[in-house]
Amino acid sequence: MTGISHFRQALSQSSDWVVCAREIEDQLLPLPALAPGNSWLAFIYATDVLAEQLSSILVYLKQKSGISHWVGSVGAGICAGRKEIFGRAGLTVMVAQLPATSFRVIPTLTTGIDEIPAAKRQWSRAAMAPFGVVHGDPSNGNIVELIEMLAMDIENMALDVPGFLVGGLSASQQAPYQVAQTVTAGGLSGVLFGPDVEVATALSQGCSPVGPSHRITDARGGVILELDGRRGLEVFKEDIGELLARDLMRVDGYIHAALPVSGSDTGDYVVRGLLGVDPENGWLAIAGDPQAGDQLMFVRRDPKAAEEDLLRMAVGLKRRLPGVPKGGLYFSCVGRGPGLFGREGAEMEILARALGDFPLVGFFGNGEISNNRLYGYTGVLCLFV
Repeated sequence: MTGISHFRQALSQSSDWVVCAREIEDQLLPLPALAPGNSWLAFIYATDVLAEQLSSILVYLKQKSGISHWVGSVGAGICAGRKEIFGRAGLTVMVAQLPATSFRVIPTLTTGIDEIPAAKRQWSRAAMAPFGVVHGDPSNGNIVELIEMLAMDIENMALDVPGFLVGGLSASQQAPYQVAQTVTAGGLSGVLFGPDVEVATALSQGCSPVGPSHRITDARGGVILELDGRRGLEVFKEDIGELLARDLMRVDGYIHAALPVSGSDTGDYVVRGLLGVDPENGWLAIAGDPQAGDQLMFVRRDPKAAEEDLLRMAVGLKRRLPGVPKGGLYFSCVGRGPGLFGREGAEMEILARALGDFPLVGFFGNGEISNNRLYGYTGVLCLFV
């Protein structure tokens, strides 16, 4: 990673925004001198308790630090190092010293990539930027299309390979804000990196299959009528076993539908929630819009499966690293964290156990982005190496 010498993180749990901002300032400053041609980039994540104060905090930190490039989001929870914070005030910041020519912050895109200033699109094409970290507003109905459009816009034309995006969707009971130089909302924003910024990423599904993959042979508007030519509910009961099949109320939040990703060589799949069953007709309703011909399987989601998969992901990622990461970002689901793992910090401690301690920040959102797809119930780890 050429020209990178410093990553540093800070964390505050004060509900008073002034105290919070000063605690972050005290932990970050003074910053090391910038190497020639370098610039600072800051990632900022806040719990929704501080959502309405985020703009004031950002203005203060910009003025005190002199850092002009900021990206981030509000989450239902945040993570920093080995800590997780839910249901109360929390703010974390990680700063990185990078070559000034190696990144560009992109503004909020609400309808399409034409909203990116021409100069930044020209930089992206000239630099052949292969990677980006993005944050999205879940209330924008075009968010999936925006992710796909941005990935295609930074496509490697020589190799015909789309750009790789990671990130998450904001989660807040107040306002699903993001940060892209200033506090913003309503679409997709973030930062694109040139090829001299080296990263390694991985995805943890947090689920385990409970049966084989099936072909959807009849589906209408999110309702699965038939799997493999049989009633969908009949196949479902067969896969989950007799004990659960006798009391389908017990599968709520435990058993999910999963749609395998076409062309994936890693067994990747997108998890979708079960919305209901029709015992009379033998139908299943799932989130999303599955089509006849798609593949579908059922997966279980519990603490043991999630812990095993997260540890497997982290250990596998470590094997790809040349050494200890310089810094990292972690995007997890609001349905994970203490609600799944039993206590705050458990998820981050698993990562630290496998990878060691280094600057690592992130948030718990309403959806996770990896390889240009929007997931749920997952954890996405991005390491700067």
